[in-house]
Amino acid sequence: MTNKLFGWATLLCANLFLWGVLSFYESSSAAPPSGTPPFANAIEQRNDIISELQQIKMLLQEQNQLLRGDSRAKSTKK
Repeated sequence: MTNKLFGWATLLCANLFLWGVLSFYESSSAAPPSGTPPFANAIEQRNDIISELQQIKMLLQEQNQLLRGDSRAKSTKK
């Protein structure tokens, strides 16, 4: 009889412990925030990357033009 009572008491304690732990799920930072998607919009990210790459391309072209102009000016001075 004591073993049976001990088993039920252990089962009850385990259930209460699990219920208590799982009740903190929503109030902790482990739960995903409600209403906001977990990831950023892939299409917006792709468009941002494309526009930044286009700006980098334009800056590189401008830099190359400046370097070519400087090297030609140095070669004509000699």
